[in-house]
Amino acid sequence: MTEPAPQKPAGSRNRRLALVALSGAGLALAAGLWLSNAGSPNAAQCPAMAEAATRIDAASTGELAALQATGFGRGFADLAFTDAEGKPVSIADFAGKGLLVNFWASWCVPCREEMPALEALAARHNGADFMVLPINLDIGADGGEKARAFLEEGNWPNLPLYADATFRAFDRLKTEGVAIGLPATLLLDTEGCELAVLQGPAHWDSPDGDRVVEALKAEL
Repeated sequence: MTEPAPQKPAGSRNRRLALVALSGAGLALAAGLWLSNAGSPNAAQCPAMAEAATRIDAASTGELAALQATGFGRGFADLAFTDAEGKPVSIADFAGKGLLVNFWASWCVPCREEMPALEALAARHNGADFMVLPINLDIGADGGEKARAFLEEGNWPNLPLYADATFRAFDRLKTEGVAIGLPATLLLDTEGCELAVLQGPAHWDSPDGDRVVEALKAEL
């Protein structure tokens, strides 16, 4: 018989749990920004999705307990970056898919350690309705080559190279109080609307990771 998913505390306790990976001044900054942006002008970009966020929150236990379901109404369809050939793309180009958008850099040790788990998750779940979308943030003239070499060395066919060498996309996340460091992850619905955020790495290749992805798919 399948064991029931462990229950996750609700309300303000979830907020504290989502912030445990942060520390010191970073913790205070993230908490303040997260709370203040709940009612920011950006919230008008998407409808608020409290019920969907609640269901994702209930699924985010164990290894994914720090995932913070939001559903405030922040939209990222216009978030811009480039593909492997350097052509401009945006989140809107992936409309119709639920997205796990992971911001990473080759110089970020926790990002590097998280990659195999993201590859395994993508191998199981990528399809017509879902995609793991990694966005690299290596900057400088050789940033793209460093990122490409890292992915090729890892042999992760389900993690394509997308990048933002300008760092503008991540600066936006910091400005809106979504993230303060790498790695950082967004869960977005088919219209690019934010349903959950995670600051820091996670063991995505786990039953807990599968449960979160299935909960996201159920909302699409």
